[in-house]
Amino acid sequence: MTIEYKTADSALELIKSGDRVFVHGSAATPRFLVNKLLAKAGTLKNIELTCISTYGEIDWNRPEVIDNGFFINSLFVSSNVREWVNGPNGNYVPVFLSEIPNLFEEGFLKLNVAIVQVSPPDRHGYCTLGTSVDAALCAVRMAPVVIAQVNPQMPRVMGDGVIHYSEFTAMVWQDSSLPEVDYSLDTDETAVRIGKHVASLIEDGATLQMGIGTIPDAVLKQLSGHKGLGVHTEMFSDGLVPLVEQGVITNEYKKVQPGRIVTSFILGTRKVYDFVNDNPFVNCMDVAFVNDSDVIRRNPKVVAINSAIEIDLTGQICADSIGTYQYSGIGGQMDFMRGASLSVGGKPIIAMPSVTRNGVSRIVSFLKPGAGVVTTRGHVHFIATEFGIVNLYGRNMEQRARLLISIAHPDHREQLEQAYYERFQKLYTAVK
Repeated sequence: MTIEYKTADSALELIKSGDRVFVHGSAATPRFLVNKLLAKAGTLKNIELTCISTYGEIDWNRPEVIDNGFFINSLFVSSNVREWVNGPNGNYVPVFLSEIPNLFEEGFLKLNVAIVQVSPPDRHGYCTLGTSVDAALCAVRMAPVVIAQVNPQMPRVMGDGVIHYSEFTAMVWQDSSLPEVDYSLDTDETAVRIGKHVASLIEDGATLQMGIGTIPDAVLKQLSGHKGLGVHTEMFSDGLVPLVEQGVITNEYKKVQPGRIVTSFILGTRKVYDFVNDNPFVNCMDVAFVNDSDVIRRNPKVVAINSAIEIDLTGQICADSIGTYQYSGIGGQMDFMRGASLSVGGKPIIAMPSVTRNGVSRIVSFLKPGAGVVTTRGHVHFIATEFGIVNLYGRNMEQRARLLISIAHPDHREQLEQAYYERFQKLYTAVK
């Protein structure tokens, strides 16, 4: 088996002005090839990059890139491209993570090229999409040109992302470290308290989904005394590894792929990348399957743990924007909130600090003008802050307001009480 590797410049000659290019994301972001592509601005013009979340340094903020019409059409917004997405040469597509493959398959976002990062071919010629299968698998299938950055530091991950090298139009060898994120470094007393509240709702035999960040990591640290937990999640990080090693996560009660962790991507430190490498206990799958609410609901006691930027007194969850400023994206929050609510014994949970780092209340009388509602008040169930956890399901608007005020930061309860009075009690008094 003889494999021909090309130089980056040679491989990128396959991309033409006006092409729409999918960029592999999360820890699998092919930074080397992406930055080489951006360096061709001027030679190439009017290139549209479409991606979910990207990590690592991406050298986009230069006149050569902007002036030659390089445009980012993002399906989820990460910090390294946030200003690009919110500027004149970028935008955001609101979409459930589960439906992104459909955008490619049905031609809503017709791809010309896909750039992915993969593990090296094995002796049979098979690579894997490594830490991120999500929508990348569909992109590889739908794009007529596929350029693979082959990295010996990319773990070989089992599941849907096994691809024979012959399916790549060009391959570029690049030995480089993966981007790492350590959420445990940001753990504080607030996160610990929230973690304890959420953990109190998790029963033995539950199936877990965790979003990204410090709070999901803090929840996992509280579960060492649990038994028979399963994992069916869009992503996971380092926090799961000790629970597997301790025998807490066994996946024995799951109905969908029992005995296996199911995920669509992995993001963390080298510890978790080494854990998933060649590990049959972990299946990294197509996000259209992983995040399908009909699939999620088949598992017992699904506990979905996600976060929010702000929530209003009626239970509307903004999780993707600060007013009109696009901060992140819809992602898989609604996929799992709905899937968990339909699961027998399931518990959809929004967990967040009561205030921002600047002391601004996250529980508000009204969402900011232009804020996006990711989880509607018809889908919301449990809300947790460091001051407690409440269940809004089946509660009327006034009852919800009272419950949310009870877990708001004490510094902001008086203002929220006034908003409550203006919205409910004052109105009733006027009617009487």
